[in-house]
Amino acid sequence: MKCVFADEQLKHAPKNFLVNGVITPTPEKPERVSYLMDALKKAGHSVERPLDYGLDHIASIHTDRYLTFLENAYERWARIPGAAKEIMPNIHPLDRSNGYPKSVVAQAGFHTTDTSAPITPDTWESSLWAAWSAIHASEMILSGERHAYALCRPPGHHATADTAGGFCYLNNTAIATQNLLKKYQKIAILDVDLHHGNGTQSIFYNLRDVLTISIHADTSRFYPFFWGYENEYGEGTGQGYNINYPLPRGSGDDPFMEKLTHALDEIDDFDADMLVIALGLDAFEGDPFAGLSITTNGYNLMAKMIAERTNTPILMVQEGGYICDELGENLISFLGGIE
Repeated sequence: MKCVFADEQLKHAPKNFLVNGVITPTPEKPERVSYLMDALKKAGHSVERPLDYGLDHIASIHTDRYLTFLENAYERWARIPGAAKEIMPNIHPLDRSNGYPKSVVAQAGFHTTDTSAPITPDTWESSLWAAWSAIHASEMILSGERHAYALCRPPGHHATADTAGGFCYLNNTAIATQNLLKKYQKIAILDVDLHHGNGTQSIFYNLRDVLTISIHADTSRFYPFFWGYENEYGEGTGQGYNINYPLPRGSGDDPFMEKLTHALDEIDDFDADMLVIALGLDAFEGDPFAGLSITTNGYNLMAKMIAERTNTPILMVQEGGYICDELGENLISFLGGIE
């Protein structure tokens, strides 16, 4: 399978994030990539470097003011006497319909949903190359490849049009999907990450040409907490085109595959002509987040179920999946089921 990755994605290397009131070392480390890349090469997959696609594709999803902020925030932040080495907001608005502040401190809070997306001097560059990797993989599909995989890091599915969050800055899955709409009229996004893809849901919530489906750990006591419930169906012309399947914490292969069967039924009913998979590997039983209990073989079964029910091209965009001995093996298990 053709895969895409750029070394610049390794530059973004935040040290910490705030969780449960404690400054904690981040699990979203550049080292994640080595586990995935080593596995890809060992399995014989070709890895191609993406092109520089500029900002047009990215701006089709994200607002101008957000992109301006993300590009320039660290330089502005660094001018503050005594400022921390990473941007981590200390204030968030109750809503984003009021005034837009000029202070970079306030804008940092405006443009982040939480404190798990610290901005470093290299965040912008790495995020661009992650997005370009997803775009490049989508261009492979547009050029006739049956399937493609984008190794995107930092991930993207928690990023909305105007905010970062959950280790995510640019929504790689949404950007690639928007590009694919040039050719495909009805695209289904299937998010199998441990965490609900709230950013992707938000971006397509009012549209009917993109069906968004997420299978994830129940968010009533798990990140991202405020989104991912079964009663979130979409709005306006998008009513009925967003579907969530929350699972109890600790759920393993059998309950996940049961929800996947329902998801694939919905994709069939939607008559999708393209499938984009937000491929989180953090639902694994040994992942540090310990939210669900999918086995390595379960990822292969998951992929085989998708491949057997789907007659469309498939683009896979890497989302979560954190450092554990089986991380690379889980990726190859999934890709092997798709091929």
